[in-house]
Amino acid sequence: MSTVIQVKGACKRFSRQQALDQVSLSVPTGCVYALLGENGAGKTTLIRSLLGYYRLQSGTIDVLGLNPDKQPLAVRQRVGYVADQPGLYPWMTVRQVGWFASGFYPPGFIQRFIELAQEFQLPPQTRVRDLSKGMRAKVALACALAFDPELLIMDEPTSGLDPAVRRSFLESMVDRASNGRTVLLSSHQIQEVERVADWVAIIHAGRLQVAAPLEDLKAECAVLSFAQQDVLLPWHLPANVQTLTRRRTGRQWECVVRNWDDGARQSFVGDPNLLDVQVRRPSLEDLYHAYVDPRQDGTVDGPSDEPSRTGLATAREGVSQ
Repeated sequence: MSTVIQVKGACKRFSRQQALDQVSLSVPTGCVYALLGENGAGKTTLIRSLLGYYRLQSGTIDVLGLNPDKQPLAVRQRVGYVADQPGLYPWMTVRQVGWFASGFYPPGFIQRFIELAQEFQLPPQTRVRDLSKGMRAKVALACALAFDPELLIMDEPTSGLDPAVRRSFLESMVDRASNGRTVLLSSHQIQEVERVADWVAIIHAGRLQVAAPLEDLKAECAVLSFAQQDVLLPWHLPANVQTLTRRRTGRQWECVVRNWDDGARQSFVGDPNLLDVQVRRPSLEDLYHAYVDPRQDGTVDGPSDEPSRTGLATAREGVSQ
């Protein structure tokens, strides 16, 4: 499998804050790769390191076969980049932004920029300072897409866009991936990301928590719902099953587990104490919160003196689905 990005042991520190802590990941060619994490998790630091704006204290980065520390301009000429706050000259008109940017790219850039500007309904003679936040984001998107880059990196690209344009834009990212291009997308819109992402990486407090194909991650995890906190204890689960998080949701408890397979399911079904535990496939939001906010609300640390008396009558249909 060919890759467009290789990050190994990336570490970056700002004063007392460790922004990246031994981050390693690979981004395959021809996919939509989503980078998720809370504010301050290190997503933007990683993105800016990929583009050569930041130098790592340790570790290595390879982007399209280039070293961004030593070849930052070469990387930026081949990578389309949309920042969370695009740096556009406020006194320029939309058309002038296109003409200015065209000087850094091959012939054909300005024609494609004009086409994209029309598609995004951007007024060509309006100055950047007079545009809304959403319109400025569209200008940055037009610049990033106009030279058809091998790799498109976007940091919160849909912020400020109206729902219709946002949906159309995200669908176009899937089309790019199907044509062999690669998209690295950082976003807080988890439901939107779930519709388009092939791969997902979750960063928390500067550390990479998981990086895997989204469908594989969903397949190996499960969400278990039950009514009492002492029903689903660690010793009710097979030894290889890892509990990622356990929390109360209304009147129910939920437990997100990893390494869930047919063997774990059959062992689980055979436990006579677990009559009303429901099992469902996790959403990306379930997985995100499990890795970023792994609270263990009300977890019991040892077996109770008496067997659990749940009084729950539902049979095991939910477990065996």
